[in-house]
Formats: sequence, structure tokens, C-alpha cells
Amino acid sequence: MIIVIALMALFLGDIQTEAVTELLGKFPGRDAAEDQNHAKLLVLSWTTAGILSINAVTVTLSALSSMVKDKVSGRIHAIYTAPVSRLTIASGYMLAAWAASVWICVLTLLLTEIYGVICGLEWFSLTTHLSLFGMILVNSFAYAAFMYAAAVLIHSEGAWSGMGTVIGTLTGFLGGIYLPIGELSQNVANFMKCTPIIYGTSMFRNIMTKDILDITFSGIPEEAAAAYREIVGIDLYVSGKQVTCTASLAVLLIFGVTFLMIGAAAIRHGNRTDR
Repeated sequence: MIIVIALMALFLGDIQTEAVTELLGKFPGRDAAEDQNHAKLLVLSWTTAGILSINAVTVTLSALSSMVKDKVSGRIHAIYTAPVSRLTIASGYMLAAWAASVWICVLTLLLTEIYGVICGLEWFSLTTHLSLFGMILVNSFAYAAFMYAAAVLIHSEGAWSGMGTVIGTLTGFLGGIYLPIGELSQNVANFMKCTPIIYGTSMFRNIMTKDILDITFSGIPEEAAAAYREIVGIDLYVSGKQVTCTASLAVLLIFGVTFLMIGAAAIRHGNRTDR
């Protein structure tokens, strides 16, 4: 999250703001100063939506490192002596990571919304807040389940640290945060659409940028606004069809349930092996 904020503050934010301002300036009768201000607010909303999405990855990764440390140190064997199943104990780690991610993401939403309002954005409506909370729950569950499965399968802190480095490096790129998906090659964009991260960032951006996007592109042909939404990853298209927020939630749910089942199966296999 800190890297994203630093990059956007140093140069990426200015680059994107200039790009939007230049696009709007191609149409006659525009107020350049007003367009620049709206562009800054749009880029701010776009960025905070991306941060909200990738926070779930980094928080669950950090939270479930305790499970790996307990396995390596042998402390988990003492925990296993409790009169509950290993699956229940391991699931406790996952639920704790999920809860931590939801808490941090809600806090991030609150802080970024306050900052946005100070900068000139409007407060989100109650309906929007409820939608965002539901998205946070699903997004956090998906990565808590993935990290849970990884923590079950990984048996050394070195391997976990290596995985964390790779994930931490790739998350910003796969989420289309450092570079918008529309500015990348078609092959790279197609690869990104095979990962869940871009679907999470897209659904958050779709909700969080809607109002300021309408204001920024007011009086602009819909084709120009639609092209911009696709370039920056607000709208995603797969096989020529737009991916809705509901579809993105389904992708994340399927991803999460799949890895939850993988983790549970690995725990059960470990139980049989230890007998």
C-alpha cells in the first residue's frame, strides 16, 4: 500500500491526471482548470479503490505467517493437543486473517473517504457503503482462503517469505495499479484476467469512481468515457462481454472456496499421514 501511495504521489498520479485533462481538452467549450481538478479527484478515487483491493492480499499474507511460524517452531503441535480437530484449529487461523483483512480494509475505506471529502469528493451513500462492505467481505475471504491453503502446504519460513516477495511484487501489476490494463499488451491483459486480483480492483473502481467519473466526463460523448473506463480497468471485458460487479464477486467467491477446499483437504491428508 505504501509503495502504491508513494508512486502515485511522486509521478504516476500526475501522469494519469495529465492524460485525463488532455483527453477532456480535445472537446470544445471545456474549462481547463475545472477539468484538471476533476481529473485529480478521479485519479484519487481510482487509486484508493486499487489500494482497498490489494490490501486484502497483503494483510492476509501477513496474518497467516503466524501459522507457518507455529508449524516451523513446533508450537502448533501443542495447539493440536486441544480437544478440537486440526481442521477447526487451522480454520481459526484463516478466520482470524479474514477478520483482520476486513478490519484493515474498512479502516482504509474510512480514512481514504475522509481524505477524498477533504479534497473535494462527496461522501458515499449508505447503499454504496453497504455494497463496498459486501465487496470487502468477499475480497478478503478469497485471499484469506488462498493464503490459508498456502500456509497449510508450505513448511518453511523461507518458502513463505519467498512466496510473499513474489506476491507483493506482482499484486500491484496484476491489479492494474502501477499501469492500467489498457496500456499493456493484449497477451499481458489476457493473463491478468486469468487472476482474481484484476476482478477485485475492477469492482471496487466501478463503485468508487462512478460519481466523480460522471462529473468529469459530463458533456463528453459516451464513447470517449467508455473507452477511458476500459483503458484504466474500471470496466473489464472477457470474450467481448463486460464483466459485471456480480460476476467479479462470483470469480472471487469461486477462487476462495476452491482454495478453502484445497487447504481443508491438505489438513485431512495430514491427519491420515500422522496416524
